[in-house]
Amino acid sequence: MHSPLNQLQQRLGYTFRNPELLLRAVTHQSFLQGNPHVTESNQRLEFLGDAVLQLVLTETLFAQYPHEREGDLSRRRAALAKGSFLAQLGRDLGLDVCLRLGISEQNTGGQTRASSLADACEALFGAVYLDSDWPTTRRVMLAIIGDLNTRLGSVGDLHNPKGRLQELVQPKHGNNAVRYEVVRTEGHDHERRYVVEVYFKEKPLGQGTGNSKKLAEEAAARIALETLKSQPPV
Repeated sequence: MHSPLNQLQQRLGYTFRNPELLLRAVTHQSFLQGNPHVTESNQRLEFLGDAVLQLVLTETLFAQYPHEREGDLSRRRAALAKGSFLAQLGRDLGLDVCLRLGISEQNTGGQTRASSLADACEALFGAVYLDSDWPTTRRVMLAIIGDLNTRLGSVGDLHNPKGRLQELVQPKHGNNAVRYEVVRTEGHDHERRYVVEVYFKEKPLGQGTGNSKKLAEEAAARIALETLKSQPPV
C-alpha cells in the first residue's frame, strides 16, 4: 500500500485489516474508465457511510443536548453532515492526495473538488464500519469530527443564533445560564414590536427587537454572540 494511504490510516488512528476496502473508498467512479481490472468505485461505500454518519451524529447529539427538541437537533446534524463540512474533513485527512481518479477528472481539478472529497469521506466511514465494529467506527469518526460544539461554531449555524449562544455557554455553565426577557413592547396591536434583553447569569449581553418574541430573541442572541467574541464567558 503506497505512502499516502499509510499516512491516511495514521491520521484516522485506524489500520485496515482489509486494505482493499480502503482502496475502494478512495476510488472515484471516473477511475474505472481505462482501468478494467477495477470493478467497483466508492459509490456503494458512500451510500453506507452516509447512513453510518447520520447514526453517529444522531446518537451523539441526542446525548450531548438532552433538552433540545428534534428540530434543533436535526439542524445541528444537517450542519455536520453537509457536503462542504465533509469536504473539509476530507482535506484535513489528506484525502485529496489519496483519491484515484480518471485522467480527465484529474486534469480538471477532481482532487480538490468538494463533492469528490465529501463522497470519499463518507465512503471512508463506510469502509471503517465494514472493516471493524460499531464501537470502533464511532470512536474513529468522532475523533475525526472533534468537539461538536467547536465544529458547529466553525460551520456557522447562523439560522439558529439562540442555539449557538446556548452551545457556547452550556458546557461550562449549564442549561439555565442564559435567559431572555421582554423588556417592553412598542406600537399598536396590529404592528406590535417586542424588545428583548438576553442575560448571561443576570448580566445583560444584548438587546434585540422584532415583530414577534421569537424574532426579538434571535436578534438579541446575535448581538450577544458578537459581545462574547470580545468578552468570552468566564
